[in-house]
Amino acid sequence: MTELLPLSGAHQGRSRRTCELKCGSACFHPVPNRSDNDYIGDVIESTISRRSVLRGGLSLLVIGAAGGMSLVGSAAPAEAQVGRGPVVLGDSRTGLRFTPIPSTPANVDDLIVPEGYAWTVLARWGDPILPGAPAFDKANQTAAAQAGQFGYNCDYVAFYPLGPGRGPSASSRGLLGVNHEYTIAELMFDDYQPGNPTREQVDTELAAHGISVIEIARGRRATGPFILVDGSRFNRRITATTPITLTGPAAGDDLLKTSEDPTGTVVLGTLNNCAGGKTPWGTYLSAEENFNQYFANNALVADPAIREAHARYGLPGGPSERRWEAYHDRFDLAKEPNEPFRFGWVVELDPSEPERAPVKRTALGRFKHECATSALAADGRAVIYQGDDERFDYVYKFVSRERYIEGDKAHNLTLLDDGDLYVARFEGDSPQAQLERYNDPATLGQLPDDGEFDGVGTWVPLISGGQSDVPGFSVAEVLILTRQAADATGLATKMDRPEDCERNPVNGRVYLCMTNNTARGTGGNPGIDEANPRRVDESAAPTGNKYGHVVELEESGDDAGALTFQWRLFLVCGDPSDPTTYFAGFDPARVSPVAAPDNVAFDSGGNCWIATDGQPGTLGKADAFHAVPVEGPQRGAVRQFLSTPAGSEACGPEFTPNDRNLFCAVQHPGDQGLPSTFPDGDFPRPTVVSVFRERGNPRIGS
Repeated sequence: MTELLPLSGAHQGRSRRTCELKCGSACFHPVPNRSDNDYIGDVIESTISRRSVLRGGLSLLVIGAAGGMSLVGSAAPAEAQVGRGPVVLGDSRTGLRFTPIPSTPANVDDLIVPEGYAWTVLARWGDPILPGAPAFDKANQTAAAQAGQFGYNCDYVAFYPLGPGRGPSASSRGLLGVNHEYTIAELMFDDYQPGNPTREQVDTELAAHGISVIEIARGRRATGPFILVDGSRFNRRITATTPITLTGPAAGDDLLKTSEDPTGTVVLGTLNNCAGGKTPWGTYLSAEENFNQYFANNALVADPAIREAHARYGLPGGPSERRWEAYHDRFDLAKEPNEPFRFGWVVELDPSEPERAPVKRTALGRFKHECATSALAADGRAVIYQGDDERFDYVYKFVSRERYIEGDKAHNLTLLDDGDLYVARFEGDSPQAQLERYNDPATLGQLPDDGEFDGVGTWVPLISGGQSDVPGFSVAEVLILTRQAADATGLATKMDRPEDCERNPVNGRVYLCMTNNTARGTGGNPGIDEANPRRVDESAAPTGNKYGHVVELEESGDDAGALTFQWRLFLVCGDPSDPTTYFAGFDPARVSPVAAPDNVAFDSGGNCWIATDGQPGTLGKADAFHAVPVEGPQRGAVRQFLSTPAGSEACGPEFTPNDRNLFCAVQHPGDQGLPSTFPDGDFPRPTVVSVFRERGNPRIGS
């Protein structure tokens, strides 16, 4: 059995191998960002201290793990206890009236949904999706076969209707774009030897990365399950060897040139595609995240400036865990020191035009992208929100120079090649005297949750008007070395692994997932200081921000193109019995436990749906989908809707336009030392499932 690390360890309860292959064991290595920029924990400590999370009258807080308190089973009975109080059944304002399921033990090998709901498989790893692709045979895999089959470890999911409007026809047939983040060779190949893969195994892994586009359709039942459309002309695979053009201001820069591509404009493939986004003009954005893990031998790079640049992105000094460099020189930095600069971008492709080649948009910057979420500014310019998934790294925003033109796809496909790039600075707004009052035992617990914003913020320019705003950096250098450029401003706020950043289509606010940061306050990393009055028990082992939190951001004037914003804490995650948790002021005795928020989506009513990545190592429970209203009397009432099978992570979520179908990508079942045969065989297969209502109101969650 794969070793499962302690819950308090750097790997957060994942197996060592999971961390090696998912992110290059980023949390097990020193923090790459050692700049002096502000740390978000310093800013929000004061906020937590004055919120209702402390209304229990505590004057000394101890941060630590709390055991789960939920029932075990596939569905919660009507009077089940979630947290410490009665189930909240929803109201007409939120549209969320499902009975939440209890948190599921991490070793339960099933996908569990509430009573009255069902799910069906849409596509599994290895399912043939291109003409001529063979049926999946685990014992006889080849790179050629995998290139025509559904890839491994599905992550971000995006639905594109093929019918008009938002009615039934818009949601009965469509295209599904799916990212394939990374591979786990031990689960793919029965004879795999870590550190000594065969050439065919390596090439098969390359083919299992990337993106799939598949057509799906419903049968006769308008509310029934979707099925994969065999032989669709839209079905498509983008792999780690597909030629992809670099566009935008950095294309052709010397740092992007290699011996295989002396022009610096054509990259072979895309790697570690995590979350993404959909544009108003109908394209699919795929975000390259932990690309660092695929490369080897940074210590052998001759140029010290390039070595240092790679180190800021966490590239290893010696061999990679995967050993792809044994067969492909481009992964060996001693031979191709510039190759990593060609990854860490946002890829754009048009799912409705399979003949159109994908491109990497350099104007959006280069870092460990978790997402690329689009919106339109008040004047019609395209806006892309982006998170850099690393401890103490940043949140970014891109604003196009030109405006979106409805129906002009040729024009709109140029929008992400020219514009301004910003990094976020968060500031609190409470004076020290008031903070001291908030922590005074005589007044603690008497302060109302008044709904006011906790602070203000600024979008600090890195590039504006086609010029660099960072002294010493050219435009191309800002885009290729975006982390270093943000460091150099001295203004960007260090965040706790910023992942998904999604704008709510109903209230216009942006919700930012901070998954966790166990390095907070440890080993010389940023922690409490005079600006952080919350007192922590220093005799206890520090756990940092173990459970994560969600920030709610409102752009000035409700304009996505604004350069200032207000922000507040929406959720401070964990077990509700922990007094340091916070659920937008809602009674913690009446919510579901939630930890490690990773991705979010919104239904048509504006309710927030959260996918988690890390509950097995924090709460001891399976990863899940949670739904939470963001407005009204049940704002903050988190309730669990779905849990994923043993060893897996919940990815997505994504709705059809009429909210009658919810897609969930089940990533890495059978990992983390937890055996699985999900969904239907003798071995685990990453799978995208379709969740739908069996009876009653067909809308999900209603």
